[in-house]
Amino acid sequence: MNKPKISVIGAGNVGASAALKLAELELGDIVLVDIVEGMPQGKALDLMQMCPVSGCDVTITGTNGYGETEGSDIVVITSGVPRKPGMSRDDLLLTNTRIVKAVVGEVAKRSPNAILIMVANPLDVMTYVAYKVSGFSKERIMGMAGVLDSARFRTFIAMELGVSVENIHAFVLGGHGDDMVPLARFTTVAGVPITELMSKERIDALVQRTRDGGAEIVKLLKTGSAFYAPAASAVEMVEAILKDKKKILPCCVLATGEYGIKDTFVGLPVKLGRGGVEKIIEINLTSQEREALHLSASHVTELCKRVHELGEL
Repeated sequence: MNKPKISVIGAGNVGASAALKLAELELGDIVLVDIVEGMPQGKALDLMQMCPVSGCDVTITGTNGYGETEGSDIVVITSGVPRKPGMSRDDLLLTNTRIVKAVVGEVAKRSPNAILIMVANPLDVMTYVAYKVSGFSKERIMGMAGVLDSARFRTFIAMELGVSVENIHAFVLGGHGDDMVPLARFTTVAGVPITELMSKERIDALVQRTRDGGAEIVKLLKTGSAFYAPAASAVEMVEAILKDKKKILPCCVLATGEYGIKDTFVGLPVKLGRGGVEKIIEINLTSQEREALHLSASHVTELCKRVHELGEL
């Protein structure tokens, strides 16, 4: 039986970290692509030499071209310029649009049946760009954002309450930006809503820290942005798809009327399985939560319009 083929475009910190986790989970054979000569080949060889120690039996190939990606089942696209201190995700709009356009064009030609998972920022807009360039169905295009933002929210709650992160379930919806929507009502610790365990002031503080989660790391690192958690988040999505888990995760997907949002890529709870985005789950939101989600979606729509105005699509 042939193993699934997973291509990771971009062999920088996020891409290499994703390849490492994919290999350890033995989710499939991996192709690591980057434009920097020798870099993906070196990292792939290093990862292959890790496999006997970790006990993972997969093939990892490094390349500067796209030929080896042909026939991929899933493609994780991490290519793009990372944030630096003082930059917002939106500041990367033009540069990363051009990078993502080129990458997706190459990938779509060689793997027309693949599922694409976007990681580059601004995440929601880059997922839209990938959708327009690839021509793939909406079920096969998604962005990694809600999984990461929810993981950050869960981390901060665990730190605050001194409990295991495994006890915490959280949903962060909306765009991957300053107006993301962490839903405290649907966030629980061993089934108990956090609204029963913390004051509103503490919840609000953790919500804000979640929104600032990426910027906090950028400020500390000074020379780049987060990579371990984004990589792990993308891999969780890959695993849910390849293992047909039907897992409910918050992901950036194309809304076509759900939650009153149309033709916009935004973070919503979805069921991930072998078909990709198999269903968008609609939960009952308060008027305030719904308004926040619509505000976040409108910001994404504005950025997508800017991409068109810049003549990139």
